[in-house]
Amino acid sequence: MKKDFLTLLDKSEEEIHELLNLADQLKYEQKNGLPHKKNLAGKTLGMIFTKASTRTRVSFEVGMYQLGGNALFLSGNDLQIGRGEPIKDTARVLSRYLDGIMIRTFKQSDVEQLAEYASIPVINGLTDYAHPCQVLADLMTIREYKGSFDNLKLTFVGDGNNMANSLIVGCIKMGMNVTIVCPEDYKPDRKLIEWGKKKGKLTITQDVIEGMRGADVVYTDVWASMGQEGEAEKRKRDFEGYQVNLDNMAYTKPGSILLHCLPAHRGEEVTEDCFEEHAKEIFDEAENRLHAQKAILVTLMG
Repeated sequence: MKKDFLTLLDKSEEEIHELLNLADQLKYEQKNGLPHKKNLAGKTLGMIFTKASTRTRVSFEVGMYQLGGNALFLSGNDLQIGRGEPIKDTARVLSRYLDGIMIRTFKQSDVEQLAEYASIPVINGLTDYAHPCQVLADLMTIREYKGSFDNLKLTFVGDGNNMANSLIVGCIKMGMNVTIVCPEDYKPDRKLIEWGKKKGKLTITQDVIEGMRGADVVYTDVWASMGQEGEAEKRKRDFEGYQVNLDNMAYTKPGSILLHCLPAHRGEEVTEDCFEEHAKEIFDEAENRLHAQKAILVTLMG
């Protein structure tokens, strides 16, 4: 039976740990000049993009190359899917040519349908609902800096978007406590809030200082994601007071880290000086997209 990587809800705690351990191994090999096993020699990943990308495209493409395989960039504008071909037909055609599909798009339902009809592994590179690849890299980074996940508090400040949704699931499955700080009208997915409160310790608050107090990890993201550009000015007003800065970082635990999935809008969700003070962990996090995604590729396609 084929495996997919669609959301972290689909993965057990053990499976996430196995992916993180493999990512650590692959990173160690690369950093120490040790050759990777060419697990994916002769295999090709198709990468469908209907949303722009820097980290997702480059990390998957480089990852496939380093593992001995090939990657094809498939723009939504170039595929027939962009002209109305049903997703289920695209899935069945691509399954005859490729060994795996990574898709970065808007609707989670499109990814789910692609996986339903494809006979090859499908990876969710991002949707408006979830960003599991990013959170796997986030977890890898947190463990690198903190040693373990035990009793850690992660505070997310900003829009209850795909990042907040996936952080709730990934962090709670790893045993962390999660606080989401957001305006009332920008909460994460209701079902995931219910899941988080049932499975672990999840707090939703509008109080930035109380939310950040005692945090080991602070996370933020842009206030207007791709597809929400028309709401940018309204969101700036609605998120006034939800900026991460050095003043409110002072309420976190000594040695706390700041993460950001990038790109960052400095001066909006995070100040320039705060970003630069925590630049090392943010760019370690960005690098870890490569290693975490290689672990996903080896696990699904190797």
